[in-house]
Amino acid sequence: MSEDMRERLIVGLDLPSLAEAEKAVAELGDGVSFYKIGYQLAFAGGLDFAATLVRSGKRVFLDMKLLDIDNTVARGVENVARMGVTMLTLHAYPKAMRAAVAAAEGSGLCLLGVSVLTSMDEADLREAGYADDPQTLVLRRARQARDAGMGGVVCSAAEAQAVRGIVGRDLAVVTPGIRPEGAALGDQKRIMTPADAIRAGASHLVVGRPVIAARDRRAAAAAILEEMQSAA
Repeated sequence: MSEDMRERLIVGLDLPSLAEAEKAVAELGDGVSFYKIGYQLAFAGGLDFAATLVRSGKRVFLDMKLLDIDNTVARGVENVARMGVTMLTLHAYPKAMRAAVAAAEGSGLCLLGVSVLTSMDEADLREAGYADDPQTLVLRRARQARDAGMGGVVCSAAEAQAVRGIVGRDLAVVTPGIRPEGAALGDQKRIMTPADAIRAGASHLVVGRPVIAARDRRAAAAAILEEMQSAA
């Protein structure tokens, strides 16, 4: 399997404890080189585990979806940059993104603007007070992320092609909500298969449950990598 695809598959360690996360990483071995740590694991010692993964040569996507006043965002980003992780998310609000970009300058940390969560559809946005449909809001935030100098955008693979047209070739387009053929949807609403996401212009795919909940995690990751490679 191409090393390039291993660098583009991000496995979500959506697990309740460090022991379970360590077991998953051990089972996946050198078949996976990039991991996502979100709220669930972060609040169970996952931030220290992120540093451990970095020291072991793995890449880490810290999915914290930061949003606060400018100074708080900036100070948080400065500390994350010192951890040596590869990617960090924040909600794609222009002021927050500009503060984060200034704070991360020179660090090599890739900042990602979260556009619209893949668990949300148009009805969910209306309930939250947004007038835009998901694609319109995603594209607006993609433009704002580009203009703020962010490293990339997080969006549904369904919007990846349109986002790629806005942000150009150099920015990351990271797509959660990836489900291989036949996989359960869970709480995701705007999803796509690994091959289709690569064809649509995604630079990185975030896959959680289809790998983590699999009986043979290494085989599940290998199958996804193979599907990604078939679309390259």
